[in-house]
Amino acid sequence: MEARVEDIVIVGAGIAGLATSLGLHWLGIRSLVLESSDNLRVTGFAITMWTNAWKALDALGLGHILRQQHLQLHGNVTTSFITGQQISTTLLANATGKHGAHEVRCIRRQLLLEALANELPRGTIRYSSKVVAIEESGFTKLVHLADGTVIKTKVLIGCDGVTSVVAKWLGLNKVAFSGRYAIRGCITLKSSHKLEPMFMQFFGKGFRTGVVPCDDKTVYWFFTWTPSEQEKKLEEDPAKMKQFVLEKLENMPSDCRAFIENTDLDNILSSPLRYRNPLELVFGNINKSNVCVAGDAFHPMTPDLGQGGCCALEDGVVLARCLGEVFFTKSSGEIRNRNGEEEEQCKRIEAGLKKYAKERRWRSANIISAAYVAGIIQQGESKLISFFRDKFLAALLADIRLKIIDFDCGKLSNS
Repeated sequence: MEARVEDIVIVGAGIAGLATSLGLHWLGIRSLVLESSDNLRVTGFAITMWTNAWKALDALGLGHILRQQHLQLHGNVTTSFITGQQISTTLLANATGKHGAHEVRCIRRQLLLEALANELPRGTIRYSSKVVAIEESGFTKLVHLADGTVIKTKVLIGCDGVTSVVAKWLGLNKVAFSGRYAIRGCITLKSSHKLEPMFMQFFGKGFRTGVVPCDDKTVYWFFTWTPSEQEKKLEEDPAKMKQFVLEKLENMPSDCRAFIENTDLDNILSSPLRYRNPLELVFGNINKSNVCVAGDAFHPMTPDLGQGGCCALEDGVVLARCLGEVFFTKSSGEIRNRNGEEEEQCKRIEAGLKKYAKERRWRSANIISAAYVAGIIQQGESKLISFFRDKFLAALLADIRLKIIDFDCGKLSNS
């Protein structure tokens, strides 16, 4: 079978893949996104978008669309299950950082993916396209699909999640299991939930939980803990998951607990929390020749700082900008060989991907590390950890989050 030829192939139509493709599209550069599912795959229900994510969404031209659909949260309130007292309150409404006003919303994951996909030209996403092998072919790569299709590409970008085929080709190790699980749920009411627009989280006694409004009627909740071998089997039964969470949260305020009680079983799921060793980001191959990774294929992290999706959007903007600086034409949207030599073009591509890796490597490693430590502190149940967390560390973690979200990945073009 003769190989189909593409300039840029992106594996995975998740947040990072679609953000990268949209960024390239706005720069006039065509890409093909390969998605193994037969439609947009939504894993999870909602995702918290902090200030840094909104900078990226504005760069992609989507901020105004998603703001209209979701409530702006005024801040974060943390309560201890040990003492029952609020131990940290961070108000973000009217707060500013060095990159401008802070902004946080909990947005529905499906609406985010649809907003990204809807701006792409028809035919950009190729569904039912599972990548099974990657092969060298001169200055290009041959991408083999399960249906027998072979695609020849000048640039290959892996945005295919924690089990990434592209990350494996680059030599990155399998992601690590943190030892923790998360149960997540979402409920849409017929009338207003009447919650304050705040990110409400509770921790202590070996678990961490939170309740966050998305819009006037939709509420997202989560619960993380370190399960026993028997408790790991809960993910097979949503009814048992729900009952388990309710038993653990018997001291939770009744108005918050009611949202969990009334969540349909179809809207509850459980998953292990995985991360990539930050040292591998520092010393491993994020990129090699004309191949790189982004999103969870690059930097999977625990959700304790709410930065996984935010960093994926940052990746998309930075990667599109780096490739746009190397190849750019608005007339036809195709990558052009400026001097007619494949080798020279390959060198420019490699230089662009190295620039992307350099810009993203340390920030991603630092956030993975901070999120992992935050999870240990927030979920810790020993008396010593509980004492220091409730007295000192909760405020420190809030300050660390503020420093992380006070970041601007920049525009799509420097010109």
